[in-house]
Amino acid sequence: MQQRPVRSITILVVVAALATLGSVQAAAQAPDSGTTPLEALDRLFSSEAIDPSWFSPLLLEQVSLAQLEFIIAQISTGLGEYQGVSESGQQFLVLFENGDVPTIITLDAQGRIVGLFFQPPRLRVTGLTDAVAAFEELPGEVSVVVYSPSGELAAINPDKPLAVGSAAKLAILAALEHQIQAGARSWDDVVLLEEDWKSLPSGVLQQWPAGSPLTLHTLATQMISISDNTATDGLIRILGREAIEPYSPRNIPFLTTRETFTLKDPANAEFLERYRAADPQGRLAILEEIKDLPVPDVSLFTSDPVAIDIEWYLTTRELCGLMSLVRHLDLMSINPGVASADDWEKVSYKGGSEPGVLNLTTWLDTADGGFYCVSATWNNPEAPLDELKFFTLYSTLVEELKKLN
Repeated sequence: MQQRPVRSITILVVVAALATLGSVQAAAQAPDSGTTPLEALDRLFSSEAIDPSWFSPLLLEQVSLAQLEFIIAQISTGLGEYQGVSESGQQFLVLFENGDVPTIITLDAQGRIVGLFFQPPRLRVTGLTDAVAAFEELPGEVSVVVYSPSGELAAINPDKPLAVGSAAKLAILAALEHQIQAGARSWDDVVLLEEDWKSLPSGVLQQWPAGSPLTLHTLATQMISISDNTATDGLIRILGREAIEPYSPRNIPFLTTRETFTLKDPANAEFLERYRAADPQGRLAILEEIKDLPVPDVSLFTSDPVAIDIEWYLTTRELCGLMSLVRHLDLMSINPGVASADDWEKVSYKGGSEPGVLNLTTWLDTADGGFYCVSATWNNPEAPLDELKFFTLYSTLVEELKKLN
């Protein structure tokens, strides 16, 4: 479950990518104005002030000048002195003393910026060990593991169970894939959307009318690619908790996202305390009691951590194990997360978050038949997490693996 319901953990949001119009592609040729994308980027980072005339009015309708100034200042924080811009394939690299920022920019015919997308910064480190060790500086609890065909390459607390948010949806997908492989179900089986599946965002299916026909493939695709919580709860109901729990044995009963939101609702504090104290059978009884309670307001889950013990707890080793069961599915590559699909034979990804919880798990297939699995989790029940910092460390780690490839 993406428990930060107002936004999905994708690079586009976490790294504060700017609003774009149409397809965002690097503009390799200079527009009629003569301003090149490289020059436009250099001007953004080398000038003392940002001129609104550098941007398309259509973009400024989506993102204010103050927001632009904040984003540009934020991504360069901690990277040291600005050094320039270089081309990197279909992208550009904004270069700083201590790292660089992969960037996609689009200009209109007048040379104004109409699309701008900053990926997570990549720090300059001396190797894989350095890249992994940087996670230990994060406040709270951290777990990281990196696998290759030769075994474990690096790790921090890889057997520490931590809250992982939507990354637990890998267990649901693994259970579904098992039933499909056994012939009990088919990807093109059609089910009707039920009202009691509907949860809070992330996702879109909560807005669809009950009775809408959906294939199991559609539900799984929505669950993984945009972390749709309603699709998730539908699959849990269809498969049954008991089919999922062998893939996530620490989480019994395996909660739906709606149940999790309901238990976390401060208005339901009595149910929460009883649930915490109950055994698995007692917990199932409490879930039956709360099944008809209304879904709480989305605003409750957008800032500070809320009862992150009511979550799905997995180790990073377990997440790589789950990823190994489903990485071959095409739907795993729709959202590649931090990694660039151009750098790898195939990228399979699932992340998860709520305030106080972050996980990123990526399987990277190499052209020579090898692979890497990288899973990193960060928990802090006391304060919101610095998402940009975490994504920067993770992006740096993936970049180091690319150098080994």
